[in-house]
Amino acid sequence: MKKTLLIAASMLLMVALFTPNAKAQEWDTGLDIYSSYIWRGAKFGSGPAFQPYVEFGAGGFAIGAWGSVSSDFDEGFEMDLYAGYEFALSESSTLGITVTDYYFGGDWLDGDSHSIEPMVSLGLGGFSLTGAYMFLPDGSEDAEGEEDSGDMYLEASYSFENFSIGLGAGDGLYTLHEDDDGMMVDDFGICNINIGTSKDIAVTETFTLPVSGSVILNPATGGFFITVGISL
Repeated sequence: MKKTLLIAASMLLMVALFTPNAKAQEWDTGLDIYSSYIWRGAKFGSGPAFQPYVEFGAGGFAIGAWGSVSSDFDEGFEMDLYAGYEFALSESSTLGITVTDYYFGGDWLDGDSHSIEPMVSLGLGGFSLTGAYMFLPDGSEDAEGEEDSGDMYLEASYSFENFSIGLGAGDGLYTLHEDDDGMMVDDFGICNINIGTSKDIAVTETFTLPVSGSVILNPATGGFFITVGISL
């Protein structure tokens, strides 16, 4: 599967590079610092999280690397590689396809240390829909001790002028919790009700600091989070 995804990503890159009307190629890098790492309604690690990224884009194609490392002892370690392409359907609508290789530690050369996730996103003005499915390593087990086929995640969101709202549902790691009988369960359910906003803080006359924040509720696990971050 990894070889197939690598070939597909290479083909998309070649199309983006040699399309006559492709936009200028560009590199980008940066660092986000968040008070805590909350992803799709699930918390990873403890303490502030440092999240670096490096990305190359050409036309609608993008390929890059993204990571997150928590500063506390309970480390939430993640280093990902991704490739994607965004198609312009109209002036206000887009279709995006992304494939991500998730790595949460261990021997990077060992295939069991990786999970692969294809994701499709549809943008219609301020409204967006996202569907993703993460394939876990062969032989892994779910919360009930049975063979795990993967984690599904679906989300609908809308961006207003000053804030955004979202509703997400999934299973697996997004809903993993202990039930009344003391059993670990990860059934499909609503896991991410969120509202977020952002603003730019003027540091000098020529420099502003982007700040974003979110309030998140995970009904499946009972988790409630408030996280704020800055982008450098």
